[in-house]
Amino acid sequence: MNRLSKTICILTVALLLCLPGLRTYAASPQKRPNFLVILTDDQAPHTLSTYGNTVCQTPNLDRLAKEGIVLDGAHHMGSWAGAVCLPSRTMIQTSVNVWRTEKIPDVRKRMNPKTYVHQPQKWMAELTEDDLNYCSMPAIFHRAGYDTFRTCKYGNTYEAANRLYAGRSDRHWRDNPVESSDWYREQVMGFLRERESAGAKKPFLIFFGFCQPHDPRVGKPDLLAKYGAVNENIPAAPNPKSPPLQPNYLPAHPFHHGHPGLRDEERVQGVMLKRDEATVRNELGREYACIENIDIQIGIVLDKLETMGELDNTYVLFTADHGISVGRHGLMGKQNLYEHTWRVPFLVRGPGIKPGSRALGNTYLMDILPTLCDLAGLPTSRTMDGRSFKPVLMGEEATIRDVLYGVYCGGTKPGMRAVKKGDWKLIKYDVLDGLVRKTQLFNLKENPDELLEQHHVPTVVAMTGATPKPNQRNLADDPAYAEKRKEMEALLLEQMVKWGDPYRVWDQPDNN
Repeated sequence: MNRLSKTICILTVALLLCLPGLRTYAASPQKRPNFLVILTDDQAPHTLSTYGNTVCQTPNLDRLAKEGIVLDGAHHMGSWAGAVCLPSRTMIQTSVNVWRTEKIPDVRKRMNPKTYVHQPQKWMAELTEDDLNYCSMPAIFHRAGYDTFRTCKYGNTYEAANRLYAGRSDRHWRDNPVESSDWYREQVMGFLRERESAGAKKPFLIFFGFCQPHDPRVGKPDLLAKYGAVNENIPAAPNPKSPPLQPNYLPAHPFHHGHPGLRDEERVQGVMLKRDEATVRNELGREYACIENIDIQIGIVLDKLETMGELDNTYVLFTADHGISVGRHGLMGKQNLYEHTWRVPFLVRGPGIKPGSRALGNTYLMDILPTLCDLAGLPTSRTMDGRSFKPVLMGEEATIRDVLYGVYCGGTKPGMRAVKKGDWKLIKYDVLDGLVRKTQLFNLKENPDELLEQHHVPTVVAMTGATPKPNQRNLADDPAYAEKRKEMEALLLEQMVKWGDPYRVWDQPDNN
């Protein structure tokens, strides 16, 4: 290369380094982002103001929504067990679909804090690339040089991945429920203080789990008083300070849910089989007291990250393992496929995310792991069924899929199935050995609360204060929507085949 060529080359490089968008990249590699994944237990989106709640106060989660993005179409895929959190949390850690989780939770026994000896380095070394857990959340980020830490409940979760976090501090979800959220917060604070004192430079991934607002929803006295609720001796008449009934409240579900003896529907402390107004409003008050306390703990952690100068380089994800009914549609639990239970809240704040943005997303919880990998610049694995929704977070796309599939068959088989596309949603019930065979069709744009004929009954309207419009009902048997029902029925079967659903409902072709 002659002198003139060298001079031109040097000038070209210098010019490129001065161009906007190239200067930082050319000067030094970008600092790798941190991750704080926050997971609550049994929380519907409808409990947060960003999804329309006007009673429950969550200023720190409101901050995440204001400074980040809100996803309106985030879902868990479903469950084959009454403990919906078991497959849900397995999907989060491994990014496999609901049916692939059915056989893997028993790979390792649950930890017992009294006898547990944490040996993550030893267990990590024993993994092979053929082991599903080789590509679990803690394993991937550990190999990438991240400092990983987990605090959460140890029951009904996925032990084979949980034990691989370099740091771990779990406890039973029923241990001291009044102070449980404070305890989980303090474990994260301890981890951050240790990093701060040691001058740690490695990026971190923190899995920050809570065991509330799962029942028993035992709130702190001051917050219970704020929401007009009590933990014991529930009054026969509603407390005027307790939250109002939801628009889709019912005193009973119009048909059996298909899971006889289901704990969440029959043995919730303070509720049992009662669905009267006073009981449900009191339970909502207890739930909101727990949620506000969780919000307080999240705020303490966010403030610490900000003080450490780490918050702006941290992706903060907030979600739940599934939603919950708490009186909606006459149900109390999470073993159904109505929107309040199938959907989950989902907020994300972090580098590159436009503050105050909002998108549908159409995500599953199993999409979290490939998304974290994408944000960190790490490769995903062929074992993952989920997709990265980074393009949604960055405002490049509105959704990552057009169709969503949901399942519940923890009770009698084949159970419930749901499919959603655009404004339309279909739910099918085939339970109790064929005793209950029902189909529901909703236009969610016109009927977002999935109101039924029973919601039009004057006594129900008097309690909720919500008067349904004539078309806010189940449209499945309306001849005017016969073609739409046929379309959605075909779409459901297509999704059942796609995801390896081993069952078929009564009016579908046999899968043998």
